[in-house]
Amino acid sequence: MTLTVINKAVQLSELDAWGPVADMGSTVLEGDVQAFGKMTFGAPTDPVSSAYFGTTQGKFRMVYPFDEHATVVTGELVLTDESTGAVSRYQPGDSWFVTKGTPVLWEVVSESFVKHYFAVV
Repeated sequence: MTLTVINKAVQLSELDAWGPVADMGSTVLEGDVQAFGKMTFGAPTDPVSSAYFGTTQGKFRMVYPFDEHATVVTGELVLTDESTGAVSRYQPGDSWFVTKGTPVLWEVVSESFVKHYFAVV
């Protein structure tokens, strides 16, 4: 068994480059949005996984490929649930849960942001 501490204030510079969010199935609407991450449990293709994930500033749309609980550790972003029109602003310490198949519009308003997530496919 392992206890993994989820650190607050993790910076983008502490994560590995994962490439453009467009390569992950997102549609970029503004900026050159680059993704970064570091796994804390499992692998991205596992049915259950967790990781730090962050991006550079910009705006993009994605349809969630899994159920996810996430907490922002650095930065600020606005998420719009395009299925309901609900808009929410997130800062460090704020969390959300989203279900697989939900279309979400992301707007990273700070220079970058990092979240920690737990995902189930």
